[in-house]
Amino acid sequence: MINIPTHLKGRDFIRTQDWSKEDLMTVINTAESLKFAFKHNEPTEFLKNKTIFLMFFDKSTRTRNAFEAGMTQLGGHAHYIDVSTSQIAHGESAKDTGIILSRYGHGIAIRHDLVPYEGEKYMREMAFWADKPVINLQSDIDHPTQTIADLMTIFERFGTNLRGLKVAVSWAYTKSYAKPVSVPQGLIMLLTRFGMDVVLAHPPEYKLMPEIVEIARKNAEAEGTKFEIVDDMEYAFKDADIVYPKSWGALELFGKPEESLKLAEKYRHWIVDEEKMKLTKPHSIYMHCLPAARGEEVTDEVIDGPHSVVFDEAENRLHTAKALMALLM
Repeated sequence: MINIPTHLKGRDFIRTQDWSKEDLMTVINTAESLKFAFKHNEPTEFLKNKTIFLMFFDKSTRTRNAFEAGMTQLGGHAHYIDVSTSQIAHGESAKDTGIILSRYGHGIAIRHDLVPYEGEKYMREMAFWADKPVINLQSDIDHPTQTIADLMTIFERFGTNLRGLKVAVSWAYTKSYAKPVSVPQGLIMLLTRFGMDVVLAHPPEYKLMPEIVEIARKNAEAEGTKFEIVDDMEYAFKDADIVYPKSWGALELFGKPEESLKLAEKYRHWIVDEEKMKLTKPHSIYMHCLPAARGEEVTDEVIDGPHSVVFDEAENRLHTAKALMALLM
Protein backbone atom coordinates (compact mmCIF):
# COMPACT_ATOMS: atom_id res chain seq x y z
CA MET A 1 0.00 0.00 0.00
CA ILE A 2 1.47 3.34 -1.08
CA ASN A 3 1.37 6.19 1.38
CA ILE A 4 1.15 9.62 -0.26
CA PRO A 5 2.50 12.28 2.14
CA THR A 6 0.30 15.35 2.49
CA HIS A 7 2.78 18.04 3.57
CA LEU A 8 3.48 19.15 -0.03
CA LYS A 9 -0.17 19.50 -1.05
CA GLY A 10 -0.83 22.84 -2.75
CA ARG A 11 2.85 23.71 -3.31
CA ASP A 12 4.14 25.07 -6.62
CA PHE A 13 7.05 23.30 -8.34
CA ILE A 14 8.81 25.93 -10.45
CA ARG A 15 12.50 25.43 -9.58
CA THR A 16 14.08 22.57 -7.69
CA GLN A 17 16.04 25.29 -5.89
CA ASP A 18 12.76 26.44 -4.28
CA TRP A 19 12.43 23.11 -2.44
CA SER A 20 14.45 21.54 0.36
CA LYS A 21 16.48 18.41 -0.32
CA GLU A 22 14.15 16.52 1.98
CA ASP A 23 11.09 17.54 -0.03
CA LEU A 24 12.82 16.60 -3.30
CA MET A 25 13.59 13.19 -1.81
CA THR A 26 9.90 12.83 -0.94
CA VAL A 27 9.15 13.16 -4.66
CA ILE A 28 11.74 10.53 -5.62
CA ASN A 29 10.68 8.10 -2.90
CA THR A 30 7.05 8.46 -3.97
CA ALA A 31 8.06 7.98 -7.62
CA GLU A 32 9.87 4.77 -6.69
CA SER A 33 6.73 3.41 -5.01
CA LEU A 34 4.57 4.37 -7.99
CA LYS A 35 7.06 2.77 -10.37
CA PHE A 36 6.92 -0.48 -8.41
CA ALA A 37 3.12 -0.40 -8.47
CA PHE A 38 3.11 0.23 -12.23
CA LYS A 39 5.43 -2.73 -12.83
CA HIS A 40 3.15 -4.98 -10.79
CA ASN A 41 -0.13 -3.71 -12.28
CA GLU A 42 -1.27 -2.33 -8.93
CA PRO A 43 -3.91 0.45 -9.07
CA THR A 44 -2.79 3.96 -8.07
CA GLU A 45 -5.96 6.04 -8.37
CA PHE A 46 -4.96 8.71 -5.86
CA LEU A 47 -6.40 11.57 -7.97
CA LYS A 48 -9.72 10.10 -9.01
CA ASN A 49 -11.96 12.65 -10.77
CA LYS A 50 -9.30 15.37 -10.54
CA THR A 51 -8.15 17.52 -13.46
CA ILE A 52 -4.83 19.08 -14.44
CA PHE A 53 -4.42 21.59 -17.27
CA LEU A 54 -1.24 21.15 -19.36
CA MET A 55 -0.35 24.41 -21.12
CA PHE A 56 2.27 24.18 -23.86
CA PHE A 57 3.95 27.17 -25.50
CA ASP A 58 6.41 24.72 -27.13
CA LYS A 59 6.41 21.20 -28.56
CA SER A 60 6.75 18.10 -26.38
CA THR A 61 6.90 14.32 -26.48
CA ARG A 62 8.09 12.91 -23.13
CA THR A 63 6.75 15.70 -20.91
CA ARG A 64 3.27 15.80 -22.39
CA ASN A 65 2.87 12.04 -22.51
CA ALA A 66 4.36 11.46 -19.06
CA PHE A 67 1.83 13.83 -17.52
CA GLU A 68 -1.14 12.70 -19.62
CA ALA A 69 -0.47 8.99 -19.07
CA GLY A 70 0.47 9.63 -15.46
CA MET A 71 -2.74 11.49 -14.68
CA THR A 72 -4.78 8.68 -16.27
CA GLN A 73 -2.96 6.12 -14.11
CA LEU A 74 -3.71 8.27 -11.06
CA GLY A 75 -7.42 8.16 -11.91
CA GLY A 76 -7.76 11.73 -13.10
CA HIS A 77 -7.77 13.58 -16.41
CA ALA A 78 -5.24 15.86 -18.11
CA HIS A 79 -6.39 18.60 -20.49
CA TYR A 80 -3.81 19.42 -23.17
CA ILE A 81 -3.80 23.11 -24.13
CA ASP A 82 -1.88 24.29 -27.18
CA VAL A 83 -1.67 27.95 -26.25
CA SER A 84 -1.54 28.97 -29.92
CA THR A 85 -5.18 27.85 -30.19
CA SER A 86 -6.25 29.49 -26.92
CA GLN A 87 -7.08 33.05 -25.94
CA ILE A 88 -3.54 33.34 -24.55
CA ALA A 89 -2.48 33.78 -28.18
CA HIS A 90 -4.74 36.84 -28.29
CA GLY A 91 -3.16 38.34 -25.17
CA GLU A 92 -5.16 36.94 -22.25
CA SER A 93 -3.10 37.52 -19.12
CA ALA A 94 -1.49 34.94 -16.86
CA LYS A 95 -3.61 36.38 -14.05
CA ASP A 96 -6.93 35.79 -15.80
CA THR A 97 -5.95 32.38 -17.14
CA GLY A 98 -4.65 31.22 -13.76
CA ILE A 99 -7.73 32.31 -11.84
CA ILE A 100 -10.13 30.63 -14.27
CA LEU A 101 -8.23 27.35 -14.71
CA SER A 102 -7.74 26.97 -10.98
CA ARG A 103 -11.53 27.24 -10.57
CA TYR A 104 -12.02 24.56 -13.24
CA GLY A 105 -9.61 21.96 -11.89
CA HIS A 106 -6.95 20.96 -9.40
CA GLY A 107 -3.60 21.78 -10.98
CA ILE A 108 -1.89 23.74 -13.77
CA ALA A 109 1.31 22.73 -15.56
CA ILE A 110 3.13 24.96 -18.05
CA ARG A 111 5.90 24.63 -20.65
CA HIS A 112 7.20 28.09 -21.61
CA ASP A 113 10.89 27.75 -22.46
CA LEU A 114 11.77 29.46 -25.72
CA VAL A 115 12.25 33.11 -24.71
CA PRO A 116 14.94 33.96 -22.14
CA TYR A 117 13.56 35.69 -19.04
CA GLU A 118 9.91 35.21 -20.03
CA GLY A 119 8.83 31.66 -19.19
CA GLU A 120 9.48 31.48 -15.46
CA LYS A 121 8.19 35.02 -15.01
CA TYR A 122 4.90 33.94 -16.62
CA MET A 123 4.67 30.84 -14.41
CA ARG A 124 5.29 32.74 -11.21
CA GLU A 125 2.68 35.33 -12.14
CA MET A 126 0.14 32.59 -12.79
CA ALA A 127 1.10 30.84 -9.55
CA PHE A 128 0.53 34.10 -7.65
CA TRP A 129 -3.06 34.37 -8.87
CA ALA A 130 -4.02 30.69 -9.09
CA ASP A 131 -5.15 28.92 -5.92
CA LYS A 132 -4.08 25.52 -7.26
CA PRO A 133 -0.50 24.24 -7.63
CA VAL A 134 1.54 25.26 -10.69
CA ILE A 135 4.12 22.82 -12.09
CA ASN A 136 6.95 23.91 -14.39
CA LEU A 137 7.08 21.58 -17.39
CA GLN A 138 10.16 23.50 -18.64
CA SER A 139 10.89 27.18 -18.46
CA ASP A 140 13.67 29.38 -19.76
CA ILE A 141 15.43 28.93 -16.40
CA ASP A 142 14.90 25.33 -15.22
CA HIS A 143 13.44 22.00 -16.32
CA PRO A 144 12.67 20.57 -12.87
CA THR A 145 10.44 17.71 -14.01
CA GLN A 146 13.36 16.47 -16.15
CA THR A 147 16.14 16.90 -13.62
CA ILE A 148 14.22 15.23 -10.78
CA ALA A 149 13.85 12.18 -13.06
CA ASP A 150 17.56 12.42 -13.87
CA LEU A 151 18.40 12.40 -10.17
CA MET A 152 16.14 9.38 -9.63
CA THR A 153 18.00 7.58 -12.44
CA ILE A 154 21.38 8.41 -10.87
CA PHE A 155 20.17 7.01 -7.54
CA GLU A 156 19.10 3.81 -9.28
CA ARG A 157 22.60 3.37 -10.72
CA PHE A 158 24.82 4.61 -7.88
CA GLY A 159 22.73 4.44 -4.69
CA THR A 160 21.73 7.40 -2.56
CA ASN A 161 25.23 8.32 -1.37
CA LEU A 162 26.50 10.30 -4.36
CA ARG A 163 29.35 12.12 -2.63
CA GLY A 164 32.53 12.08 -4.68
CA LEU A 165 30.92 11.24 -8.01
CA LYS A 166 32.07 13.42 -10.91
CA VAL A 167 29.40 14.72 -13.29
CA ALA A 168 30.22 16.36 -16.63
CA VAL A 169 27.41 18.62 -17.85
CA SER A 170 28.54 19.58 -21.32
CA TRP A 171 27.42 21.48 -24.39
CA ALA A 172 27.24 19.37 -27.56
CA TYR A 173 26.91 20.27 -31.21
CA THR A 174 23.77 20.14 -33.30
CA LYS A 175 22.81 21.87 -36.52
CA SER A 176 19.16 22.26 -35.46
CA TYR A 177 17.51 25.20 -33.70
CA ALA A 178 19.05 26.87 -30.66
CA LYS A 179 17.70 24.84 -27.75
CA PRO A 180 16.86 26.33 -24.32
CA VAL A 181 19.48 26.54 -21.56
CA SER A 182 17.08 25.25 -18.91
CA VAL A 183 18.30 21.64 -18.81
CA PRO A 184 21.99 22.38 -18.11
CA GLN A 185 20.98 25.14 -15.72
CA GLY A 186 18.61 22.82 -13.89
CA LEU A 187 21.31 20.16 -13.66
CA ILE A 188 24.00 22.40 -12.20
CA MET A 189 21.54 23.76 -9.63
CA LEU A 190 20.25 20.36 -8.56
CA LEU A 191 23.25 18.05 -8.73
CA THR A 192 25.52 20.37 -6.74
CA ARG A 193 23.11 19.93 -3.82
CA PHE A 194 23.43 16.14 -3.68
CA GLY A 195 27.12 15.55 -3.05
CA MET A 196 28.38 15.36 -6.62
CA ASP A 197 31.32 17.27 -8.10
CA VAL A 198 30.02 19.05 -11.20
CA VAL A 199 32.09 20.19 -14.19
CA LEU A 200 30.26 22.43 -16.66
CA ALA A 201 31.87 22.41 -20.11
CA HIS A 202 30.97 24.66 -23.02
CA PRO A 203 32.59 26.75 -25.76
CA PRO A 204 33.21 30.36 -24.64
CA GLU A 205 30.13 31.71 -26.46
CA TYR A 206 27.68 29.30 -24.80
CA LYS A 207 27.63 30.67 -21.28
CA LEU A 208 24.64 30.04 -19.03
CA MET A 209 22.77 32.76 -17.14
CA PRO A 210 25.25 34.22 -14.64
CA GLU A 211 22.75 34.29 -11.77
CA ILE A 212 22.12 30.54 -12.20
CA VAL A 213 25.84 29.78 -12.32
CA GLU A 214 26.19 31.71 -9.06
CA ILE A 215 23.46 29.59 -7.45
CA ALA A 216 25.35 26.45 -8.48
CA ARG A 217 28.57 27.83 -6.98
CA LYS A 218 26.86 28.61 -3.69
CA ASN A 219 25.20 25.18 -3.62
CA ALA A 220 28.59 23.51 -4.05
CA GLU A 221 30.13 25.66 -1.33
CA ALA A 222 27.31 24.81 1.06
CA GLU A 223 27.64 21.07 0.34
CA GLY A 224 31.43 20.99 0.30
CA THR A 225 31.51 19.81 -3.29
CA LYS A 226 33.30 21.07 -6.41
CA PHE A 227 31.87 23.15 -9.22
CA GLU A 228 34.02 24.32 -12.10
CA ILE A 229 33.54 25.67 -15.61
CA VAL A 230 35.83 24.69 -18.50
CA ASP A 231 35.87 25.07 -22.27
CA ASP A 232 37.21 21.56 -22.94
CA MET A 233 34.85 18.60 -23.39
CA GLU A 234 37.66 16.03 -23.06
CA TYR A 235 38.82 17.53 -19.76
CA ALA A 236 35.28 17.40 -18.40
CA PHE A 237 34.90 13.73 -19.42
CA LYS A 238 38.20 12.64 -17.84
CA ASP A 239 37.40 10.17 -15.02
CA ALA A 240 33.73 11.19 -14.99
CA ASP A 241 31.15 8.87 -13.45
CA ILE A 242 28.26 10.59 -15.26
CA VAL A 243 28.26 12.54 -18.52
CA TYR A 244 25.30 14.63 -19.63
CA PRO A 245 26.13 16.35 -22.94
CA LYS A 246 23.45 18.23 -24.85
CA SER A 247 23.07 21.19 -27.15
CA TRP A 248 21.85 24.64 -26.12
CA GLY A 249 21.79 28.02 -27.79
CA ALA A 250 23.98 31.05 -27.21
CA LEU A 251 21.99 33.52 -25.12
CA GLU A 252 23.52 36.55 -26.83
CA LEU A 253 22.28 35.29 -30.21
CA PHE A 254 18.67 34.73 -29.17
CA GLY A 255 16.45 35.80 -32.06
CA LYS A 256 19.31 35.48 -34.56
CA PRO A 257 18.96 31.89 -35.82
CA GLU A 258 21.30 32.20 -38.79
CA GLU A 259 24.14 33.60 -36.66
CA SER A 260 23.48 30.99 -34.00
CA LEU A 261 23.70 28.07 -36.44
CA LYS A 262 26.83 29.54 -38.04
CA LEU A 263 28.51 29.78 -34.64
CA ALA A 264 27.67 26.17 -33.80
CA GLU A 265 29.51 24.96 -36.93
CA LYS A 266 32.80 26.00 -35.27
CA TYR A 267 32.27 23.30 -32.68
CA ARG A 268 31.22 20.23 -34.64
CA HIS A 269 33.87 18.24 -32.76
CA TRP A 270 31.85 18.59 -29.53
CA ILE A 271 30.22 15.21 -30.11
CA VAL A 272 30.08 12.26 -27.73
CA ASP A 273 31.73 9.29 -29.37
CA GLU A 274 33.39 6.11 -28.15
CA GLU A 275 36.78 7.83 -27.87
CA LYS A 276 35.40 10.42 -25.46
CA MET A 277 33.60 7.75 -23.45
CA LYS A 278 36.94 5.96 -23.03
CA LEU A 279 38.05 8.99 -21.00
CA THR A 280 35.35 8.29 -18.42
CA LYS A 281 35.37 5.66 -15.70
CA PRO A 282 34.51 2.09 -16.78
CA HIS A 283 31.18 2.17 -14.95
CA SER A 284 30.19 5.63 -16.24
CA ILE A 285 26.73 6.43 -17.57
CA TYR A 286 25.71 8.58 -20.53
CA MET A 287 22.59 10.68 -19.95
CA HIS A 288 20.43 12.87 -22.19
CA CYS A 289 16.98 14.38 -21.75
CA LEU A 290 16.08 13.48 -25.37
CA PRO A 291 15.51 13.99 -28.19
CA ALA A 292 19.21 13.62 -28.99
CA ALA A 293 20.57 14.57 -32.39
CA ARG A 294 22.17 11.32 -33.48
CA GLY A 295 25.38 11.82 -35.43
CA GLU A 296 25.66 15.40 -34.13
CA GLU A 297 25.39 15.45 -30.33
CA VAL A 298 26.17 11.76 -29.96
CA THR A 299 27.02 8.72 -32.05
CA ASP A 300 24.72 5.73 -32.30
CA GLU A 301 27.41 3.56 -30.70
CA VAL A 302 27.21 5.63 -27.49
CA ILE A 303 23.49 6.33 -27.19
CA ASP A 304 22.68 2.68 -27.97
CA GLY A 305 25.68 1.33 -26.09
CA PRO A 306 26.29 -0.06 -22.60
CA HIS A 307 26.90 3.31 -20.92
CA SER A 308 23.57 4.80 -22.03
CA VAL A 309 20.68 5.18 -19.59
CA VAL A 310 18.59 7.54 -21.72
CA PHE A 311 15.56 5.24 -21.86
CA ASP A 312 15.67 4.69 -18.10
CA GLU A 313 15.60 8.48 -17.69
CA ALA A 314 12.67 8.78 -20.07
CA GLU A 315 10.80 6.03 -18.21
CA ASN A 316 11.36 7.80 -14.90
CA ARG A 317 9.74 10.93 -16.32
CA LEU A 318 6.40 9.09 -16.02
CA HIS A 319 6.84 8.12 -12.39
CA THR A 320 8.23 11.44 -11.16
CA ALA A 321 5.38 13.22 -12.97
CA LYS A 322 2.90 10.99 -11.17
CA ALA A 323 4.62 11.60 -7.85
CA LEU A 324 4.50 15.38 -8.29
CA MET A 325 0.81 15.39 -9.19
CA ALA A 326 -0.13 12.98 -6.41
CA LEU A 327 1.82 14.99 -3.82
CA LEU A 328 0.76 18.49 -4.91
CA MET A 329 -2.87 17.93 -5.95
